[in-house]
Amino acid sequence: MKTPLGWAADRWTLTPRALRWGTTAALVVSILIIVTGGVVRVTGSGLGCPTWPACDSGSLSTTPELGIHGVIEFTNRALTGVLIAAVGWAIVAARLQSPRDRTMTRLAWSQFWLVVINALAGGVTVLSELNPYIVAMHFVLAVALLTTTTLTWHRAHRSQSADVVFSRWIGVLAWTLVAVTAVLILVGTIVTGSGPHAGDSADVPRMAFVWADVAVVHGVLGFATLGLGVVLLVALSRIRGAEIARRRALTFVVVVVLQAALGVTQALIGLPEWLVVLHLLGSALVWVGALRVLLDVHPQLFARRQTGTYTMESQAHALNA
Repeated sequence: MKTPLGWAADRWTLTPRALRWGTTAALVVSILIIVTGGVVRVTGSGLGCPTWPACDSGSLSTTPELGIHGVIEFTNRALTGVLIAAVGWAIVAARLQSPRDRTMTRLAWSQFWLVVINALAGGVTVLSELNPYIVAMHFVLAVALLTTTTLTWHRAHRSQSADVVFSRWIGVLAWTLVAVTAVLILVGTIVTGSGPHAGDSADVPRMAFVWADVAVVHGVLGFATLGLGVVLLVALSRIRGAEIARRRALTFVVVVVLQAALGVTQALIGLPEWLVVLHLLGSALVWVGALRVLLDVHPQLFARRQTGTYTMESQAHALNA
């Protein structure tokens, strides 16, 4: 028995352009929801909607009694609807491609299930009254969603791998870069969970770590990430035909430098709210950058291999991406 999407795929097809736009929308909104989650935290609006899934008892949306904190928290929740629409677009566009790409469809559906899991984690976060460990888990799940949207975006935009063959040690270096970046982000959740921005009142519990100590560990990991990026960039600069991978590595290094500058600045001047939000945006961009470096060094990962007009079009698009 065919599913509704299977029935639709027998009758209609969508262009690769529709798929590229759908995956781009999902990627952008998955970054945006991380940023708005940061706004909720630094403004102390984590319990602006005191219940879940409704915002308040008897009201699905915010009420005047909840004030600005209710507006901020409800806006973040409402953005999940925008994310679902973007992911739905990617799912439909992936299924209605001809020929069908099953890996693309699975990647698109993985985004949907991670949105659902993230929504449930958000509910648990509210019901636990912002337990810092659950808040950290909620952020990690948001990064997992960002991972799938990045992988899906990459597959939609890169139909065929380049002819460059990278040495094994460069491949290992790229995987190491991703691993260290992942640890950097995980330690960042401990820094946040131990810091002053609890997400609501001062009564919200914090993680039992010394903030200054974990911040130093986070900084050391940041510089290690930067060092790995520089080493990889130098190695790629010696490989003929590796322009795309080299450009990704350079972009990654620049983003990490800016992120490090933000981190040091916010620590020195007392963690102002707007810098914390920018640092969260930077963390999302650093993770996307690390994944894109990996995917360009390992072009066989999540890369479509087809022939014909679509391949040529996508190759040209990749060179301009």
